[in-house]
Amino acid sequence: MSNAKNEVSVESLFKPFKSKKLEVANRIVMAPMTRGYSPNGVPGEDVAAYYRRRAENGVGLIVTEGTLINHPAAAASPNWPNFHGEAALNQWSNVVNAVHEAGGKIIPQLWHIGLTRKIGDLPNPEALPIGPSGLNLAGEKITEPLTESEIADVIAAYAQAAADAAKIGFDGIELHGAHGYLIDQFFWDKTNKRTDRYGGDLASRTRFAVEVVEACRRAVGDDFPIVLRFSQWKANHYTARLTETPEELSQFLTPLVDAGVDVFHSSTRRYWEPEFEGSELNLAGWTKKLSGKPTITVGSVGLDNEFRSSSGDAAQPASLAGIIERLENEEFDLVAVGRALLADPEWAVKIRDDRTNELRDYDTTALKSLY
Repeated sequence: MSNAKNEVSVESLFKPFKSKKLEVANRIVMAPMTRGYSPNGVPGEDVAAYYRRRAENGVGLIVTEGTLINHPAAAASPNWPNFHGEAALNQWSNVVNAVHEAGGKIIPQLWHIGLTRKIGDLPNPEALPIGPSGLNLAGEKITEPLTESEIADVIAAYAQAAADAAKIGFDGIELHGAHGYLIDQFFWDKTNKRTDRYGGDLASRTRFAVEVVEACRRAVGDDFPIVLRFSQWKANHYTARLTETPEELSQFLTPLVDAGVDVFHSSTRRYWEPEFEGSELNLAGWTKKLSGKPTITVGSVGLDNEFRSSSGDAAQPASLAGIIERLENEEFDLVAVGRALLADPEWAVKIRDDRTNELRDYDTTALKSLY
């Protein structure tokens, strides 16, 4: 148990948030975290209970773990949850109902892992991984580049997932465009070497994501929130960058704003790190400044050590003073909490009620056992 106490007022974390399309009770977001507890792609009652516990303990908005669009190469595990098929969608409807009954809001993260998938991975070992240029994150050629017809099929699968999310009562969607997965593979020049309209300069490499957003917007209508998660870093490539300057970030964001992104979820490993020289703004701060859209920040919130720390040390509860100061300065609008909420479903209410002496320490080696 931690002996930490609130050193600053946490009132700003619990103020309601309202934008044109999204309204939540407070600023705390549960970050998406893959768990692998959906056998054969179907989330059970335990998944509904898992999310309900966070909602009834003060989390304003839940972003689910990555959920798989209807494409045979979307996944690399049979235990990751599908977002297609009657069995899975019926169970996701139960999740939505459980969260809403507990007073929370919830959006699914729609996911395709692209060429982070290895040949032969389950649940469809015969399906080859896909990517814009057939290159994995190391720049190695694994498969042939996607054809424009194949790209159209994937875009349609995203749109169908978005339509299903709206139909079964979710409060929006998040498109996973970060960490080296499929959408991000189109963004990154190391994995996108295309010479057609889906490749080229930074703005041109947003074309796939733009068409995904536009297709989802047509599927859900004007009032349904669309969140896009993006990052500079990629899985096991933590120093990778899409943009080196604010000017480049603006070039990246502008087509996505025009396509209809309502909120940007700007993924970093440590929220307190400045994104560009000459300013203390982090990635979410710069994204809000340049796009004019609400942003979600994320990255070791409430902990003293980043995910997959090079030191290998377990993370411990840490002061919230830095995140609160930035929030009160309106650098960003919402704060996504990952491992701290994974370890302790009551994290938000304990923070709110100054029960931080009850916070659980988090051991990164115990990830799979935590509910």
